[in-house]
Amino acid sequence: MANRQQPTSMPIHKYGRYEQVDIPDRTWPGRRVTTAPRWLSTDLRDGNQALIDPMSPERKRRMFDQLVKMGYKEIEVGFPASGQTDFDFVRSIIEEEGAIPEDVTISVLTQAREDLIERTVESLKGARRATVHLYNATAPVFRRVVFRGSKDDIKQIAVDGTRLVMEYAEKLLGPETEFGYQYSPEIFTDTELDFALEVCEAVMDVYQPGPGREIILNLPATVERSTPSTHADRFEWMHRNLSRREYVCLSVHPHNDRGTAVAAAELALMAGADRVEGCLFGQGERTGNVDLVTLGMNLFSQGVDPQIDFSDIDEIRRTWEYCNQMEVHPRHPYVGDLVYTSFSGSHQDAIKKGFDAMEADAAARGVTVDDIEWAVPYLPIDPKDVGRSYEAVIRVNSQSGKGGVSYVLKNDHKLDLPRRMQIEFSRIIQAKTDAEGGEITPKDIWAVFQDEYLPNPGNPWGRIQVRTGQSTTDTDGVDTLTVEATVDGEDTVLTGSGNGPISAFFDALQSIGVDVRLLDYQEHTMSEGASAQAASYIECAIDGKVLWGIGIDANTTRASLKAVVSAVNRAAR
Repeated sequence: MANRQQPTSMPIHKYGRYEQVDIPDRTWPGRRVTTAPRWLSTDLRDGNQALIDPMSPERKRRMFDQLVKMGYKEIEVGFPASGQTDFDFVRSIIEEEGAIPEDVTISVLTQAREDLIERTVESLKGARRATVHLYNATAPVFRRVVFRGSKDDIKQIAVDGTRLVMEYAEKLLGPETEFGYQYSPEIFTDTELDFALEVCEAVMDVYQPGPGREIILNLPATVERSTPSTHADRFEWMHRNLSRREYVCLSVHPHNDRGTAVAAAELALMAGADRVEGCLFGQGERTGNVDLVTLGMNLFSQGVDPQIDFSDIDEIRRTWEYCNQMEVHPRHPYVGDLVYTSFSGSHQDAIKKGFDAMEADAAARGVTVDDIEWAVPYLPIDPKDVGRSYEAVIRVNSQSGKGGVSYVLKNDHKLDLPRRMQIEFSRIIQAKTDAEGGEITPKDIWAVFQDEYLPNPGNPWGRIQVRTGQSTTDTDGVDTLTVEATVDGEDTVLTGSGNGPISAFFDALQSIGVDVRLLDYQEHTMSEGASAQAASYIECAIDGKVLWGIGIDANTTRASLKAVVSAVNRAAR
């Protein structure tokens, strides 16, 4: 079929194509990520610098404690040379005993100026584990417009900065500090690959990584400029061509300008990256850094332990929202208010059937649902695994069908409606939502159900209200049923006989002009134990109408009689 889209007047001539990488024998497409990478959270630096109102010391400390609690072992805690607030925060967590766990490395960022480097290293005095992260921009537009320097000039900035970091670390830090070094060729995504490699090699020539002396080379997509596949090609090229690779931690730092930071990070890991830098929920400059929560939960959903604890994702969100003074979008992966919610009728029906199938499978194996592989349509993970309940999985509006309505009744009220009754009641709910618009809550669904099928004894409606019933069985197996009831406001006694209580009740109803024929009958217990109540469902043909009724009682016979009354009263309503 021909494409009917038409050209626009947008100025596409202003933008050039991104340069591809020639790797005909690339290997990353065939690889899988089977273990968690090293993670670095830069919420307190890259995330904080992008806030309209940067975090106060109290909010920074709360975020730091949350990151530690989740299990992050590398945390970039600030840019201490940028101002007194960041410097004081770094000092506060170093000087407070126990604030930084022994296995956590803090990282601080600096530009390649001597005064900034000295101040940065000074902030780390007394730290147990600390990394200085030095960066300078290497891309052509920065060389030409910002620095007005040659490639050699830019490379020399990185070399001199590295040498200064080493000198001040030796001068200012004592033997109690396990010191690490990280270098980033900023705007790596727009830097010529051979030049990025040349700069990194020059930095390593100064730092001399080797056994017990790792260097972190971080290749940032400071501005995301390409497809994730091209980004992966660039990483594989660097991974192949870097010398001393066994002593290099190759780190990826994607931003989300094209909306593909998560994919870019995942493919970079396939292409050789060892470490990911990002922020919780994608906070950061412009469109944000890569989202560490989505990355970690993507691994979790594939059976790979992210080695970060997301089991109380709402606590993480509350902390993030407080510290950043922002709100998480309701559609944000894994954490948004609506991400485990279905309104569509077909989706709800599939989810309900998925839950039912898992429960049946677990019961057949003699294990719990948590012990078998998760397989519920439209839910990539079990919401319980991140601390969510099933309460919001299905919500009902005018787009919903029988699956959503019946799920609410089963999940909240232990009523497992027969399929045709599901259809009948969903039409009632559909009419209500069409008339009123918007969403109908589980509480409102239950109120409609009670009014339709389970009249309130304090406010009864319908022709018949049964007070008592007594059944006897003769030697031929015929049941005789005597019912004390109120019919059309008058007290009366109804008597009938048949091959069971329901048949006998149908016979009794003939005496007041009600012709009832049984079409279907189902029942189930609503809980376990001797005092458990039973739910009885009866589908009847009543004077030309086909209707369902329900009765709930600890006695199954009484429950079935109530179900008949429910259907008969609905027919006359």
